[in-house]
Amino acid sequence: MSVAEATEGGEHERAAKRFKKDEEDGDGSHAPEPGGGDRERQSGARSTDSAGKENGDDVHHIAPSPVVHVRGLCESVVEADLMEALERFGTICYVMMMPFKRQALVEFDGLESAEKCVACSANEAVYVAGQQAFFNYSTSKRITRPTNSDDPSSGNKVLLLSIQNPLYPITTDVLYTVCNPIGHVLRIVIFKRNGIQAMVTFETIQNAQKAKAALNGADIYAGCCTLKIEYARPTRLNVIRNDNDSWDYTKPYLVRQEQRKGRQRQAILGEHPSSFTDNGYSSHCPLLPLPGNSRYKRSSHEVPEVVAYPLPQISPYISHSSSSVAMVSGLHPTKMNCTRVFNLFCLYGNIEKVKFMKSVPGTALVEMGDEYAVDRAITHLNSIKVFSKRLSICVSKQHAVIPSQVFELEDGTSSYKDFVMTRNNRFTSVGQASKNIIQPPSCVLHFYNVPPCVTEEEMQRLCAEHDVPGFIKHKVFDAKPSSKTISGLLEFDSKTHAVEVLTVLNHYQIRIPNGSNPYTLKLCFSTSSHL
Repeated sequence: MSVAEATEGGEHERAAKRFKKDEEDGDGSHAPEPGGGDRERQSGARSTDSAGKENGDDVHHIAPSPVVHVRGLCESVVEADLMEALERFGTICYVMMMPFKRQALVEFDGLESAEKCVACSANEAVYVAGQQAFFNYSTSKRITRPTNSDDPSSGNKVLLLSIQNPLYPITTDVLYTVCNPIGHVLRIVIFKRNGIQAMVTFETIQNAQKAKAALNGADIYAGCCTLKIEYARPTRLNVIRNDNDSWDYTKPYLVRQEQRKGRQRQAILGEHPSSFTDNGYSSHCPLLPLPGNSRYKRSSHEVPEVVAYPLPQISPYISHSSSSVAMVSGLHPTKMNCTRVFNLFCLYGNIEKVKFMKSVPGTALVEMGDEYAVDRAITHLNSIKVFSKRLSICVSKQHAVIPSQVFELEDGTSSYKDFVMTRNNRFTSVGQASKNIIQPPSCVLHFYNVPPCVTEEEMQRLCAEHDVPGFIKHKVFDAKPSSKTISGLLEFDSKTHAVEVLTVLNHYQIRIPNGSNPYTLKLCFSTSSHL
């Protein structure tokens, strides 16, 4: 898709990881929610930049540093809000947003500015976007940048966007509609090597700086598709075609070379849906205001005061699939069944029905909650290996799974199973769905809802009893004394091993002596690459 994509590989692997949580430290219960990913990690494996007590009484436990750790931010905070609230203390060199933690790191140009910030917050309330925030020194002396291109003198106009928790498909049209009102966008390239990321080239360095400040930490859609923005390594993107994954807006008629040969097919509905105009999606889309600071907006004659964000439920132009049924082939004939298919696919959307096809061995139809769930499953699970077999996932022509020709699989279970009423679906409400972190398979699994009496040895024994690979590292997060469950991380030798363990042990019923009800072991892929 892009030459820059290949050169950016190392940077993508080093992109900062973030973990979502329900409340900041010290608030409420840390009981895990279904599909909650690494939200509970904060309660035990706290950041080395932790600010400790929110009242600032422990500021002397950490040596003064130009980098300040900010906690207790509201969910809607973006980089521009922090800069506006803290610039009175001194020049700000760099900001790293951690929106799922509701935290951030702010690097000042000197130690004196950081000391003013921390000292002021210890004596009086400092508000960011209308909510009191809490400050302490970071253990780092400098925020690590992917490159030195954050220096304005470097001439970099390219931003690297990491889309966290992408519940809806991300296309060039979506990113153009989000970014172009801030500054004129020239090129966009989207890639899915490690989650969903994109590089966006702006017309000027100033436009790129404004876009980073205005959008870093913002949600494209409510509660999901959160933007984490850094300066990219390349200074130019080379786009070879205009489609959903790449676009050069300086070459609007750029098409595939093979399409130029001979007569082109006539488009039935024209070049794009009627809801899409030269200026983006029309006003039927929900309107969300830009940050209040007008310095990050383009002038009124260039763009209206609000940004039209495309609505995923309305615009079919965004979706990659037109059916809520996925066809999965390459399933191991003896080790895969309906329940295990559910255990794997439920991480990306609700599962309603699973049916193995008698006429095509090793193939199953999976009916999911909507077409967006199918799209997420294809994005993250297609071509992965499970029990030495490589999965192939595509959109089925069928729009529903019908329980016909039910037979017995090789393991003795039924070839069809209905999961509509199961409590293990993780997207049953908007609130529950927003707590899921959509993550590609990794070699680290996050486990939760485990009784405190279960030890590392018992977890290893559980893997051995079910003939799946054991883990090489084990970490349990600190829990409150009143907590009835524990959570933590398991690291495996490979991503394939982790996938197999999740497929088999996800939703395993753990029974304890004298316990009335079993505990349902919940597993999901962690955003961590190693422990």
